[in-house]
Amino acid sequence: MNQKTKIFSILVILLIGGFSTTSLISYYAAHKTLKVQTEETTLPLTSDNIYSEIQRDLLNPIFISSLMAQDTFMRDWTINGEIESLSIVKYLSEIQKEYNAVTSFFVSDKTKNYYHPKGILKKISKDDPQDRWYFNIKEMKDEYEINVDTDTANRDSINIFINYKVYDYSGNFIGVTGVGLAVHSVKEMIKTYQARYGRRVYFINRQGFINLDSSDRTVSTNIRQEPGMGNIATNILTSPGYKGTYEKSGQTIYLNSRYVPEFDWYLIVEQTENQVEKSIQKTLFFNIILSLLISVIILFLAYLTIGGYQKKLEQMASTDELTGAASRQVFDMICEQSFKVSKRRKESLSAILFDLDKFKKINDDYGHQAGDYVLKIFADKVREEIRESDVLCRWGGDEFFLILSDCDIVQAELIAEKIREKLEKNFISYKGQKIKLTTSIGVTEMGVRDDCESFFKRVDEALYEAKEKGRNKIAAKI
Repeated sequence: MNQKTKIFSILVILLIGGFSTTSLISYYAAHKTLKVQTEETTLPLTSDNIYSEIQRDLLNPIFISSLMAQDTFMRDWTINGEIESLSIVKYLSEIQKEYNAVTSFFVSDKTKNYYHPKGILKKISKDDPQDRWYFNIKEMKDEYEINVDTDTANRDSINIFINYKVYDYSGNFIGVTGVGLAVHSVKEMIKTYQARYGRRVYFINRQGFINLDSSDRTVSTNIRQEPGMGNIATNILTSPGYKGTYEKSGQTIYLNSRYVPEFDWYLIVEQTENQVEKSIQKTLFFNIILSLLISVIILFLAYLTIGGYQKKLEQMASTDELTGAASRQVFDMICEQSFKVSKRRKESLSAILFDLDKFKKINDDYGHQAGDYVLKIFADKVREEIRESDVLCRWGGDEFFLILSDCDIVQAELIAEKIREKLEKNFISYKGQKIKLTTSIGVTEMGVRDDCESFFKRVDEALYEAKEKGRNKIAAKI
């Protein structure tokens, strides 16, 4: 049993054991203090669970917005002057279709253009109250916010927006992007919660109006005018969390409220006294199911966390310790990913294969430590001439493989020549000694029918031709 399995097993035992014990205690305590349990424990717990599920259901659109904010296309397009707005419009349209969002958008901080799948909707302004959200998120410390607002493209529609900050590669703020969810989808969530927990669930705003429930009514009522509820309305609206009861049609209704900062609304969960009496017989089973549900969520999150650390360790293991380049073990994965991205974006993809000339002689003349130093300096010099998006891989002892995204063979040859010339014209200083270093270089470009194997085979053949020319040469092959 490995360490990850041990930790996971202990967590399972603790969660199941802890929740099972709590469920049994709650069950027997309910017989003695039914009213107190409902008012003080059951409804608050349901409210917490629903609140947690709302947050969980918002994780996916938050993740989508995060991916958009980190997308190199969006950042490069913005940094390069927002040329051809049709490009960003198509991108936002694809995001909307791919993730089934009700809308997607990008607001440029430089031009103040509001880009949408329908085009440029407007230029935002500090003078427009509808645009206040943008300037608020620009000033806030958090990377994103969840905002309930009218849709800029459709003023009759109220959506839940995930607004995510976008930065350039130097950490400078360049805009806000994100997606929107239709409010009706939240209504469906409420229906699910009510069916699952057997309680009435709805949202009210700070003024007491019922903003959102599972019904299709268009007229919003105020809890101050609700029979019996008006007596506790002020307590609900002035507290981040409230629990109490009120009388309606001869029945006692237990109520729990919780302020939801993401919406700036209050979540209300209600249960009638009759429901409490019926539910007491099912409390044990309900708590067990609830415990299992919470356990699955926690275990899932724990699995992701542990998996994340494991992935990080694997990433460290996939990097060449001496040069900082990717190791040969991850070449297939990098190559396949680069092929997919380039074909999806219809971009060129080129490769350069380097072989250090007479590297064995350097080891023999100056020692292996000098050889290691030369390899490190070579990798550094290559990185000076390439972009962050390009991938340098140490293929063998003195061979390096470079994958260049969005780069055709002509550009690749220019990069290769700059590297070759830089090495040829400069010595590498090591402990007072000057070491002369040159390299033979093969260059190729991805073809329509290429796979990773044929791609590498061709660049390897090009490298062989460069060596045949007498070394310190470049050969290109398509």
